[in-house]
This record gives sequence, C-alpha cells and structure tokens, in this order.
Amino acid sequence: MSSDRSESPSPPRHVAIIMDGNGRWAEARGRPRIDGHRAGAKAVQATVEAAVRCGLEVLTLYSFSTENWTRPKAEVAALMALFEDYMTLERDRLVEQRIRYRRLGRREGLPTGVLDRSDRLEADTAQGASMTLQIAINYGSRQEITDAARRLAIDVAMGRMNPDDIDEKSLSDRMLTAHVPDPDLIIRTGGEARLSNFLLWQSSYAELVVQDELWPDFDAEALHRAFHEYEQRPRRLGGTASR
Repeated sequence: MSSDRSESPSPPRHVAIIMDGNGRWAEARGRPRIDGHRAGAKAVQATVEAAVRCGLEVLTLYSFSTENWTRPKAEVAALMALFEDYMTLERDRLVEQRIRYRRLGRREGLPTGVLDRSDRLEADTAQGASMTLQIAINYGSRQEITDAARRLAIDVAMGRMNPDDIDEKSLSDRMLTAHVPDPDLIIRTGGEARLSNFLLWQSSYAELVVQDELWPDFDAEALHRAFHEYEQRPRRLGGTASR
C-alpha cells in the first residue's frame, strides 16, 4: 500500500506500461492494423528482456481493455490469436529466465484458447523468481475495484468480517494485484496523457511518463529514458520531497 512517507525514486520496483499506438503505427505505413499488433508483440518481447536486465521486480503490460471489445470483430479475433501465439511461443523463454507470468482481468468473455494457454503458462512459470510479468487482458480498473468491493460485501454478509474493519488494506488485499507492490512508474506510449481505466487504485502515487513513440517503436532505450525521467522527479508522496 502507498503511504505518506517519502521514498527513494531509484530504482522502481514495479513498472506498468500502457502500450498505445499499434494501430497508428500500421496506418502510417499503409498497412492493416493487425500488422501493428504483430509489431507490438515484438516490442513486448524486447521490453520484457530489457526489464529483466534492469532488475525490475514486476512489469505489468496493458494489452487489452474491457472497452476494446468494441473494436471490429476481425481485429479482436486477430488479437486473441496473437495472445495465444505469445503464450505458446514465449513459454520456454519465460521458464528459462525464471519469469513468473500472470494474467490480470476478467475471465468472462475471453476465448477458451486464450484462457487455456494463459492458465497453462501461469502454472508452468509459477516458481519464477527473477521477475513477475503481468499482462492485462480483458482488464478494466473500475471493474477490478467493483469486484473487490463485492468480495468485501460477501465477507461481511457471511460474517467473516466486521464492516468497521474495512480499510484500504482490506480492499487492496482483494485486488488482482494483491501479491505485488503498487507501480512506482507508469509509462504510456503514443503521446496520450491519460490512464484509460488502468490500475486506478494502485497508481495513487505512481509517476506517469508519457512518450511520443508508438508502442511498436518502444525499446530498451525508451525504457531507460523513462527510468531517467522518473529518477529526476522529486517524490513527495504527501510528505517531504526526496530524490
């Protein structure tokens, strides 16, 4: 949980990335949007490698939101196929590098193939200790908070908890991210400066770095630039500034 005390900004433990710009990248080249998503998948591979080298504890990637279902059916189907391919093709690499994979988001609505491969990858990488890779698929932060509140309500109704005992920690403990620290740094590519329903509860004191590069152009250098900007910012967290 976040607190009002000052913390050192270097290095971040948990970095979350809003991967924006695949479609614009493809359109600028006169190519189908799915080509942008394929290029974005390659950027995911490179970013995971760079994050491990940097010693991150947690990397969370916003891949498909609950709002993305409104996209054309063909594009959504192609994205789901890419998810399946990634979780199959990257399995050996993640196991070898001892990276623990987790999917964030609701199961309802996702194709069986995506769920099966995701569940298998989670099981196969469960002992990974070098870094946790969280990929948000069918994720929406308001939905996550709603689900956590519902679980609290059920605990109260079943007599497992007193309403007076509800606090920030009890809600955080029912979030999908309860097992990892809150993000220190959120990076958004593509030039847009908004969170887009991503980790709203967990990002209370996260630094937001917006980069103009479209996601397929993101690489280790862009990640290091974001780290450098993070390190230059005074971190007050409700108290005295620190660097």
